[in-house]
Amino acid sequence: MSNLKIYRDGHPESPEMIVNDKQAMAEELNKVGVRYEQWSAEAELADQPTQEQVIEAYKEDIQRLMREEGYQTVDVVSMTPDHPQKEAARGKFLDEHRHGEDEVRFFVDGQGLFTLHIGERVYEVLCSKGDLISVPANTPHWFDMGPNPRFTAIRLFNNPDGWVANFTGDDIALRFNRLEN
Repeated sequence: MSNLKIYRDGHPESPEMIVNDKQAMAEELNKVGVRYEQWSAEAELADQPTQEQVIEAYKEDIQRLMREEGYQTVDVVSMTPDHPQKEAARGKFLDEHRHGEDEVRFFVDGQGLFTLHIGERVYEVLCSKGDLISVPANTPHWFDMGPNPRFTAIRLFNNPDGWVANFTGDDIALRFNRLEN
């Protein structure tokens, strides 16, 4: 179940706000420049669909977003609890970092926890099936897929090289929640 928790950056023990309604989540995130919306995630897909099958199933929404935002490339990332490199993949995203472009994800299935550090606030966004999130370029954030990850997400990029992280060196991510699944 998707939700949003907003904290003061020095107070990970208690959120200032918890939002469970998706429309209200979109409104709160929009205030800080984060795009959050719902797409229909009802396409019939095989148990382990290929990248091409996933992209074809969501082609219209992908093309709309590419037109609106100028994204150049799209791919699909999937992770399962039995993936042999799940720990290394999880560790790659847990430290606070920025990208020179938007980080855009549509969750076709499963879930993941995006945590954004904007000003003096920390926004924990638990994304699940049907959620699209676009973290603006240069926004400090981290992502947790949990110790037993299960998700499939479509990623859109401005940079044809895809995901390039610039780590901040701040240890703030260590003080906030992890995804337990």
